[in-house]
Amino acid sequence: MYSDPPNTALDMFCFFACTDVGLRRLEALLDDPANDAKPYTALSEDATRHQLDEYLRPHLTEAALGAPMPDPMKDPGYLNCEPWGFARQLFAPHQLEIKQYPDRVELHYGEWDAHRIVHLGERAPPAERAHVPMGYSVGHYEGDTLVVETTLVTANFGPTRLWEGLHSDQLTAVERYRRATPERLELTARLADPATFREPLELKKIWRFAPEQEIAPYDCEPAAPKGAEGKTP
Repeated sequence: MYSDPPNTALDMFCFFACTDVGLRRLEALLDDPANDAKPYTALSEDATRHQLDEYLRPHLTEAALGAPMPDPMKDPGYLNCEPWGFARQLFAPHQLEIKQYPDRVELHYGEWDAHRIVHLGERAPPAERAHVPMGYSVGHYEGDTLVVETTLVTANFGPTRLWEGLHSDQLTAVERYRRATPERLELTARLADPATFREPLELKKIWRFAPEQEIAPYDCEPAAPKGAEGKTP
């Protein structure tokens, strides 16, 4: 069981997802004596804007740049308690439980109480398999690193609080999970989508070992219809 990242300035920057560009910016800001009196939130926001302007936006296609940003109030997760799709769930906060078996790895997320299965030893999904929100994942080990390849993902929102646009059903991902220390799990994910990205994005996330935690049932209430606040049946 893993949970939110270690409580350090750089690790907390990766609470949802981060990039090397953002991490380098934040580290430079933290090392600059001129910023000693500035709150961490201001420096973190600066690094977030920097990675958006210098890394994420240049990777977007013209179509993606010109598309209107989705209205968060129309997010099906908010309106209808529809669970997150793959790209957001991959970088979800809070718990991540990993169970390993000879033929598969099961990933269980605290956010949305979501489940994924990584089929070990396979290199491609079964023929004629349909696209689904969490896609189809196959995996193998390279030394101490679990490598997961995910395809057949339905179009959905991008990673929360990093890029709030939409990706297409052409999205594919290569995830690399490595337990850098007994207390630290690191993910590097390469996301490709020719309809959305000029070239693949490389995003990161960090969890800390949290064997004392458990995943509780995820309670969600759909948003009330507009103008219905305060009304009773």
